[in-house]
Amino acid sequence: MSAATPGVDLYWLPLGAGGRFVRRNGRLYEAVAARIEHRERSDLYHSALEIHVAGGRYVIEQAPVWNMDQPDRGVVGEGPVGAPWLGRFRLFRYEIRRWHDGVIPDRDEAVDSPRRVSAEPRMAQHLLDLVPRFPTATWGRDEQHTGEMWNSNSLTAWLLARSGHDTSTISPPAHGRAPGWHAGLTVAHRAGGAPRSATGGAHPRPE
Repeated sequence: MSAATPGVDLYWLPLGAGGRFVRRNGRLYEAVAARIEHRERSDLYHSALEIHVAGGRYVIEQAPVWNMDQPDRGVVGEGPVGAPWLGRFRLFRYEIRRWHDGVIPDRDEAVDSPRRVSAEPRMAQHLLDLVPRFPTATWGRDEQHTGEMWNSNSLTAWLLARSGHDTSTISPPAHGRAPGWHAGLTVAHRAGGAPRSATGGAHPRPE
C-alpha cells in the first residue's frame, strides 16, 4: 500500500537518535529501571505518527520547543518538562505538533518503520482532530496516576486509542520498549477510548 493513500503510519525512533546526551541518559535510565524490575535491558524507542488525509500529509509528534525554529510547524499545545514550575522556562517545555507537510527529525534512523496502523480515512481524520485535546501533563512525571511516566509515547498511544485504532497488535521493534505507552492507553481508556493494552513494550505490565 502506498504511504500516500489515506491512513495512519507509525514510526519507531531509537531514543536519542541524533543526540548523544539524550541517548546516554536514556541508557542510564533503562539500566536503572531494568535493575529495579529484575529484567534484561531493552532498547528504548520514541514514537511519531504520519497521517494521510484528503487535506494532505501531517506529522504528529511531541518534541522540545527549542529543537526547531520553523514558525509553521503546527504547534497545538505545550506542557512542562520535569516539574510544572519549570514550564515557565523555554528549556523545560515540550510542544505537540500537528505539522502539515512536516518532517520527523532523524526519520532516517527509524527502525522497522513506517508501520501502517490503519487505512481508514475517517479514523485518520478523527485522530488528526484529536491532537489539540491531548492532556499536556508534565513530561517525565506520573501526574495521571498510571504507574508510568508521561511522554511522547503517551501521545501516540492516547491518539491511537482515542481514535478507535486497535492497539493490541502494536509493539516496538524486537528487544525494544516504549516507556509512556501504557500511560497513554490508560488515560485514553478512562476517557472512553479503546480498551487498553500493555503491548506497547517488550515487558508488559500486569492489568
